[in-house]
Amino acid sequence: MIEGSEGLFAHTEEFPNPSAQARLAALVGLDDLIDRLVTDAAARLDPTMIQRWSRAVHGQVIPAIGALTDRTPLFVFAGDVGVGKTEVAEVLGQAIATRTDTDVTLYPLSLTARGRGAVGEMTTLLTRAFERITAEFVRARRSDGVASSLGVLLVDEADALAQSRELAQMHHEDRAGVNALLRGIDGIRIDRLPVLTILCTNRLHALDPAVQRRAATVEVFTRPTHEQRAALLTRLLIGSKLSPEDIDALAFATGETAGHPYSYTYSDLRQRLVPEVVLAAYRQGVAIDSVIAREVLERTQPTRPFEAGRL
Repeated sequence: MIEGSEGLFAHTEEFPNPSAQARLAALVGLDDLIDRLVTDAAARLDPTMIQRWSRAVHGQVIPAIGALTDRTPLFVFAGDVGVGKTEVAEVLGQAIATRTDTDVTLYPLSLTARGRGAVGEMTTLLTRAFERITAEFVRARRSDGVASSLGVLLVDEADALAQSRELAQMHHEDRAGVNALLRGIDGIRIDRLPVLTILCTNRLHALDPAVQRRAATVEVFTRPTHEQRAALLTRLLIGSKLSPEDIDALAFATGETAGHPYSYTYSDLRQRLVPEVVLAAYRQGVAIDSVIAREVLERTQPTRPFEAGRL
């Protein structure tokens, strides 16, 4: 372990594992997004696959393949609070591991690694974090270019760490921290390490332009559609006394209405509405039905958008 690297990460998680698989299965309506992200990650693990594809369909490895494999392994997940971006980031390693039969390790950067305000601390800790990941994956890629394992570095609330250096009031230590982040990300690309960095943010506009330019993918997560809300509610409330028509009505009521011009988020449904429905039915000693669901819905309002329109 790199000297002084203790406390850099909140915890590490190895994939595949059953707990992560359960969390992945609970992500309703995000299959296409996850599939695209896994395909991208798989191409980084084994670039020979896409080279073989190019030879098969084009008769040669076209220059565009080099552009793909040379881009920075950085994903940016942006969107309102509760729309699933952090959950996807935390379990994406499970999807990659099961799809590619490769060991994946998640490294969530801890709050400690963001520094406590001491001069130079954030820059030093960021540098150590990238040093540790580099040390652990520098030998993960074989001579044929195929990687035997993948690391995922997750930075949640990334706008607090990678805010734009264009801000006049930005402290020079914060600027140094952004520079350290950029150096670390660039080093991973230059060394072709099998490491994927994921930045999650509620404020895409606040990220430094240099960070946004480097991103291979910028995914803006939105609140669930009617179909996605219905699918999630059906999954959670199956076996209750709610009929398919009741579920559809509940999905409609959790969309944009005159009372709230914004729909419920995934976390509003999963962590607030449905648990409150269960507790309400439990307290009354009755089965979950449409009457209970409507009663709870009336007193459970959706989370207001976080700086709506400024993602």
